[in-house]
Amino acid sequence: MIKRLSILPALFISLISCGQQEETNVHELSSPDGQNKIMFELTNDSPEYSVSHGDTEIISPSEMGFVLRNNDSLSKNFEITSVEESSFDETWEQVWGEKRNIRNHYNELVVNLQEKNEKQRKLQVQFRAFDDGVAFRYVFPEQGINDSIFIMDELTTFRLKDDGKAWWIPAYHEQRYENLFEATPVSKLDTVHTPLTIESESGLAISFHEANLTDFASMTLEMTSGTELKANLVPWADGVKVRTTGSFTTPWRTIQIGEEPTDLITSYLILNLNEPNKIEDTSWIEPVKYIGIWWGMHIGKYTFWEGENHGASTKNAKEHIDYANQLEIDHLLIEGWNKGWTPSWYENALHQFSFTESTDDFDLKEVTDYAAENGVQIIGYHETGSNIDNYLKQIDSAFALYREMGIRDVKIGHVGSMLNMEEWHHGQFGVNYFRYVLEKAADYNLTVLYHEPIKDTGERRTYPNMLAREGARGIEYNAWSDGNPPDHVTILPFTRFLAGPMDFTAGILDVEVSQGYPGRRVHSTAAKQLALLVTVYSPIQMLADLPENYVDKPEFQFLKDVPMDWEDTKVLNGEIGDYITTVRKDIDSDDWYLGSITDENERDLEISLSFLDEGATYEAQMYADAEGTGYQNNPLEVKITNKEVTAEDKLTLELGASGGTAIRFKKL
Repeated sequence: MIKRLSILPALFISLISCGQQEETNVHELSSPDGQNKIMFELTNDSPEYSVSHGDTEIISPSEMGFVLRNNDSLSKNFEITSVEESSFDETWEQVWGEKRNIRNHYNELVVNLQEKNEKQRKLQVQFRAFDDGVAFRYVFPEQGINDSIFIMDELTTFRLKDDGKAWWIPAYHEQRYENLFEATPVSKLDTVHTPLTIESESGLAISFHEANLTDFASMTLEMTSGTELKANLVPWADGVKVRTTGSFTTPWRTIQIGEEPTDLITSYLILNLNEPNKIEDTSWIEPVKYIGIWWGMHIGKYTFWEGENHGASTKNAKEHIDYANQLEIDHLLIEGWNKGWTPSWYENALHQFSFTESTDDFDLKEVTDYAAENGVQIIGYHETGSNIDNYLKQIDSAFALYREMGIRDVKIGHVGSMLNMEEWHHGQFGVNYFRYVLEKAADYNLTVLYHEPIKDTGERRTYPNMLAREGARGIEYNAWSDGNPPDHVTILPFTRFLAGPMDFTAGILDVEVSQGYPGRRVHSTAAKQLALLVTVYSPIQMLADLPENYVDKPEFQFLKDVPMDWEDTKVLNGEIGDYITTVRKDIDSDDWYLGSITDENERDLEISLSFLDEGATYEAQMYADAEGTGYQNNPLEVKITNKEVTAEDKLTLELGASGGTAIRFKKL
């Protein structure tokens, strides 16, 4: 699909006291609607900021600045040399996304600071206020300092006025982001990853994250005392947080603000804080729906490594291509096709994978030729085992091979608690590595799907070949562990998905995993698995079940129909950890799709269909939990019904325990 980029900018700038000493040390910035406000001030010559929403104070005056090597403070003895204020309003079109047209509307305050001591170093703080939140970043400009700069600490704090219920995962854990979310008061937090979502005692919903993470350490948050959070930059192995020379610009520190938790989901503040698309020709970048030789390996039917049950054999690959053709799904992921896989591939070690040599039982050209003959695109796979040095030595030859074979999408895995067994995935080393690979892939016209990644901070706007990533505990945990509890997928839209798309790999119809390890199952109904294709957004969606489980199943029709690219998205209802109902409008038709899911509690939800076009009639094709169905009782049964509806109607969705409803509203 080719889209024409349409940007309609309107930029209004006014400069206040530019280039001269400010008479006041206090400056206020409001969002366009006047609700969100940032107050900046110098207190005893040290910078502080605070944030409010309407009459509600969110962040009390909080510290800013840095500590450099040798305990060199860049946080005090400042004066304001100038202040700039501006407003910006544009509408830009996504190459793909959950909403076609994004409005980027903010007011900006830029405060230029200079030390009053003999060093006279300059530091700029840029603030932006949006109707859906606020953001700020630091710029240390070029100023004749040629020596290396070592940031040892960032002093940014978020002194929350009120406590609240925080949804979090730990920051420094060997499983990276793949942990179940905990819910505790803010005052009981550990050091945690972002996005960090909080239901404040003030009644507001707040999410802390960062945007445009480039050549910097990612920010985690540590609870220091009371309800004060502090930026905790992920270090290099030697303890340095950030290495640079001459100058630096931090990512944006973001605070998304909603009256309700559901408001956070349709905030596009993170995207708006990234640079516009840098890829001129995006015709090769397309949303993808695929099946794979994947679930079979996780449930033990196949192996990743060579042997009698090797998943990625030529024979098995061709059989899966036949399934893809039969099911009318035009992409197939093949993992484990290359040399280097062993039964211990997932252990922390510097595994030596080849990314150009096939296993003895797999012929890449034969498979890709057969796929092309049958109208199927192969998705390539590179498992680095976190041996980054080994991967980067081969990356050009590996990408060139895929281009030669007609492969346009590549999944890249990074199993291992540390990159190169010494650096965090989310430190500056990892940030730069993941961005390098993304840009390199763009050179070869390859889209990227990262697993075991750095978190998303909106770079998909700048490089739309960044389709999705993992970065959370996915559905595969149900195959070989106690699995994910029913509420896991009712938490993710309010937390992990605020960062960006995830390859969650839903669509399991055999939720009892009849061919897998004894005692393992997916803790949901089959209808909930259908609904997940709407509630968990990604432009690259895997229909993860064994392909034979889709054959002759009437409910598979919804998985075939549901689009990967959307005109608009609305969240009709939701409570974190309990339930959510999302509707999305197809970008290529007048149809809407609904997904509604619940936790372990069965519930009835009444929804208004007012999102449909007025005066139009739609056929509601409904896939719901059969009567009496729940994740522990008859979970495979899906009730399929049709009825005509209009925007004036209401529907009652009857969700079983860990159940769901999926609906296609087809305009007649």
